[in-house]
Amino acid sequence: MKPPSMWRWLPLSLGAVLMFAALPAGAVEDTFILPEAGERHAALASLSDQVLAAHARLQVTLTDSNLAHLRVTAGHSSDAVASIEAMIEQARGDGDETRAQRWMPYLVYARAALADGAPGSAYAEAFRAVFEPLDDLQAQRTASWFVADAPRARETLAGSLAALQGRTEVSLEEALDLARRQAFVEVFEASATLSPALIAQDESRRYLIDDQVLIRTPSGATLSAVVVRGREAVAAQPAAMLFTIYTDPVANRAIALRAASRGYIGVVVDARGKRLSEDDIRPYETEADDATAAIEWIAAQPWSDGRVGMYGGSYSGFAAWAATKRMPAALRTIVPYVAAIPGLGLPMENNVFLSANYAWPFFVAGSRLLETETYSDRARWQALPEAWYSSGRAYREIDQVDGTPNPWLQRWLSHPSYDAYWQAMVPQGDEYARIDIPVLTITGYYDDGQISALHFFNEHLRHRPDAEHYLLIGPYDHFGAQASSKQQSLRGYAIDPSAQFDTEEVTFEWLDHVLRGAARPQLLRDRVNYQLMGADEWRHIASLGADVTVTDFFLSGHAAEGLHLRQEAPPGRAWLTQHVDLADRSTRQHGYYPDPIVLERLESGSGFAFASAPFEAATDVVGTFSGELMVRTNKQDFDFSVSLYEVRPDGSAMQLSYYVGRASYAHDMSRRQRLVPGEWTSLPFARTRMTGRRMPAGSRLLAVVDVLKDPMHQVNMGTGGDVSDESVADAGAPLRVEWRNDSVLRVPLRAAEP
Repeated sequence: MKPPSMWRWLPLSLGAVLMFAALPAGAVEDTFILPEAGERHAALASLSDQVLAAHARLQVTLTDSNLAHLRVTAGHSSDAVASIEAMIEQARGDGDETRAQRWMPYLVYARAALADGAPGSAYAEAFRAVFEPLDDLQAQRTASWFVADAPRARETLAGSLAALQGRTEVSLEEALDLARRQAFVEVFEASATLSPALIAQDESRRYLIDDQVLIRTPSGATLSAVVVRGREAVAAQPAAMLFTIYTDPVANRAIALRAASRGYIGVVVDARGKRLSEDDIRPYETEADDATAAIEWIAAQPWSDGRVGMYGGSYSGFAAWAATKRMPAALRTIVPYVAAIPGLGLPMENNVFLSANYAWPFFVAGSRLLETETYSDRARWQALPEAWYSSGRAYREIDQVDGTPNPWLQRWLSHPSYDAYWQAMVPQGDEYARIDIPVLTITGYYDDGQISALHFFNEHLRHRPDAEHYLLIGPYDHFGAQASSKQQSLRGYAIDPSAQFDTEEVTFEWLDHVLRGAARPQLLRDRVNYQLMGADEWRHIASLGADVTVTDFFLSGHAAEGLHLRQEAPPGRAWLTQHVDLADRSTRQHGYYPDPIVLERLESGSGFAFASAPFEAATDVVGTFSGELMVRTNKQDFDFSVSLYEVRPDGSAMQLSYYVGRASYAHDMSRRQRLVPGEWTSLPFARTRMTGRRMPAGSRLLAVVDVLKDPMHQVNMGTGGDVSDESVADAGAPLRVEWRNDSVLRVPLRAAEP
């Protein structure tokens, strides 16, 4: 049965795209003729008919997935339903509910096309037949598969057809690809039109949803929130709360719904000044008080059992830690992912202000919701650092280069030390000892903010060694660590299959463990749980630093003879001299940032690259590297970076970790200690990124030590004044840095286990 004309979502002419020949009596075994047609839907339906006919004659073998796509495209709705139902049943038999849910939009579409009556009514009937038997969690997960970028899929299909222009035949593979793309477009254009209202009706049937909640704080501020409760809940329940400055009402409603689908009171609280709040927006500054006020409000509600768990990534992870600064009694656990520490990880790292987050205040503090259009102006934000760098102007004037004032940047620049302003935002020192609740930290090796996440982890355990605090880390970036499905490839690195896990699933397994007495998530077998890159396995250890030997590598050699990482202390004192013209903005120093992560060849470009001897056997690098540089300079300050790589036997390189910081804060981020020109001084560093990597035999470690000078950071002219106020006019003589050979890197290594 062909679908009614209303189901033809693509009435576009193929005349400008394809040349057609007459349809022969039968298809050739491995090629198929593109038929004459006036519009695309009919042409691809006819092409799908040819492939199905060949299949019926046993000329080609097709998978169930192939058959489903072909039958949807050809309009064989009855057969399509049978194929899809068989795949769903098989998936459930295999215990793969996700695979079953993936096919639900196709099942609804095919059943609706098969039914009599108006397409809209038929779709609604088919939708309800699928959703009504599902429990709340199944319904939430299934609904997520009804959302797809149909316009982009349609463009991709048009591109596939355009690539065939002038062709009269296509291969089986090409025909199947066209059928798959056409079926996808049909299914999800129908879904985009009809499913949102049906999903909303189903959610209303299951939940009580209040998105007009106002919470009054003790200081007199107002916070808005969305609260979602199950309609069938008869007893008070614990709440799962996410506190966010990213006010997207649709997305945040969905977050609260997902929590409610798991039997919690789902609560998403907007930061002060966002959505319904009429207060001033104050990023970072009031979360300790405001998150605490929200927790205490929740605990006082009749539907609450008095227990709250906080979770979420990035800013929400920071907010969870901010709440622990006050430790309200109702807060029973937190699950922060890639949590930020203002002033320590961003907008400055180790006292160096970064340009990567320059546009962020415009995004979150420009309105009650989000300034997405402004934030999405990639050309503007990519051009700005280069324009500022080339201008030679002081970093404090970067917003003048942009042409729009950035008051939040200016506020932050007035606090170049990790001072009381920043320290008021998250726990400090002995405050960690009072955090007596279970914590699960999730981050990634290539998360830009990993140093903040590890700082929270290390400080909590340093001040409270018996804390129930678990770390889950692997080869993820800032967004991948928060995602339910991880990328298969990250900046050129092919991620091991074992690295896949669902962050949201683990989060609620943890909440169930803490708040309901369920088993601890299986992936958390010990305090530190890390995916070992290159070994395709997870490892579980009692603490960072366990099961490894910290190996000292001294920076030795001469530029003419080669530079080496040697495990033997140098017999005498020597040094390498580096000159950097800070006023010359036509050059920049070694780019430490891991993008790409894997390089065919490592070109340091500047600085000094020290290589170890090849490892005779496979060796694991697990943990954070640290070190102490002995330097002498002609200025009162400079910024520097240390980048650690694995260089493989074939010459390719993989970045493992890096450090970037300001020399005058190397001993204390809260107090500046300027260098004395001409005198040797030590620069200890430890706040580097954790890695977990198995290096094969023959690999070497390579460290690049360099001065920091590029468009993505302040440029430290070394005058000893506020770096934000220094311009090229303050450069003076070129910077001279002497790096002494008793400088040492400390790298955590162990022999690879079979």
